[in-house]
Amino acid sequence: MKKIVNDERLMIKICDMYYNQNLSQKSIATKLGLSRPTISRIISNARAAGVVTITIKNLEMTNYVELEHKIESIYGLKEVVVVDHYDDPVKQKEELGQVAADYLKRIVVDRDVVGVSMGSTLYETAKHLDACSAKNVFFVPMIGGMGHLRSELHSNTLVQLMARKFGDGKFIPMHAPARVANRTIRDEFLHETSIARVIKMCDSLDIALVGIGYPNKTSAIMATGYYTEQEMNAMKKAGVAGDICMQFFDEHGDTAPFKKQNTVIGIEIKKLRKVPHAIGVASGLEKLNAIKGAIEGKYINTLITDVDCATQLAENN
Repeated sequence: MKKIVNDERLMIKICDMYYNQNLSQKSIATKLGLSRPTISRIISNARAAGVVTITIKNLEMTNYVELEHKIESIYGLKEVVVVDHYDDPVKQKEELGQVAADYLKRIVVDRDVVGVSMGSTLYETAKHLDACSAKNVFFVPMIGGMGHLRSELHSNTLVQLMARKFGDGKFIPMHAPARVANRTIRDEFLHETSIARVIKMCDSLDIALVGIGYPNKTSAIMATGYYTEQEMNAMKKAGVAGDICMQFFDEHGDTAPFKKQNTVIGIEIKKLRKVPHAIGVASGLEKLNAIKGAIEGKYINTLITDVDCATQLAENN
């Protein structure tokens, strides 16, 4: 067998049939009277010996493949998708939203349960979704959302919009504010039957789509009226690096220092560690520490970001 699998003449013949004639390994095995595993091994040996070389044309122009792979390797992420950088923040969010929508359509399958957080980038994702072949996809808000300020950014609005884009998609609302005055009120909300039902569904997510915020006066949690600029400044001084679902963490992903400030009605973000596809969508150098914190906290295993932020992630790990 060793002589067969290393026979250069046979290697060339088989590789010509496989790569140039587009015959399957099974067809080649039948034609040559060999087993399919033997054909597979010969093809692998041919590549290892340099008999066959594979070149991907214009690799440098295909959306930063090498950079994506480097970040995946450094941080142990399942997948990284890097987009172009735009100085215009509106254009940047549109680009992220389009790519995130395409990514979601690629990975979602029939009967998946998809959790959605909040924010302007995820609104762009919902806007850019179009018809998808996956059936009976269920969308779940991972955080409450009520009020008159920027209602399109709330999780409830986003799951409804996404479900409609999926045709027969379904959603369930969370009839609660995103944030309440104190933890006593929070606990009362979480024990309310309809809210507890939604929170329970978050234990079985197949996909989680989350924005990653950081303390600043243009953040979604301020735009929706849940936090003031003074509170944001206090958070920054306290060491907050970022937030997911309005739950704050430091640059190492630790939420413990900010437990008292967590009066949010929604998923406990540590549950995101168990979600098969936990997708963080964020861009901008100002969010670098927030993204690092989300990765180190294992709240995301997939990242969609811009090239400037990606470059810094690759160089400053």
